[in-house]
Amino acid sequence: MKSNIQHGFTLIEILIVVVILSILAITVVPQFLDQPAKARVARAQSDVQQLKTALSMYKLDNFSYPSTTQGLNALVSKPSGQPLAKNWKTGGYMERMIKDPWGNDYQYLNPGNHAAIDVFSMGRDGQPGGEGDDADIGNW
Repeated sequence: MKSNIQHGFTLIEILIVVVILSILAITVVPQFLDQPAKARVARAQSDVQQLKTALSMYKLDNFSYPSTTQGLNALVSKPSGQPLAKNWKTGGYMERMIKDPWGNDYQYLNPGNHAAIDVFSMGRDGQPGGEGDDADIGNW
């Protein structure tokens, strides 16, 4: 005698598997979606440190940081104006000026007191302040 038993999945079994996969996707996927944002922040922090190091080398050669007006471009090409860069290193302190991970220019402020300079990115939104991905990232 032949058996006409068919093997397969019932609709209930398929629905249970779909629900389990959905629950896994809901808990796991957001963790992976957040990684690019964290990577951009980490890169901005690294870039700020790289710029700060180049500015320190500039100061060692020229006895002062570039002014806010001279800006970060003083690391790539010899600046004009005050303070004079008498010992500016041929070839510069960086090969080229870098942009932050969101495509914006890094910001530089030198209040002129020889103590502290600020190098920072304004985050994803390119505006001062903000929270999360829009927060400023700097050397403070």
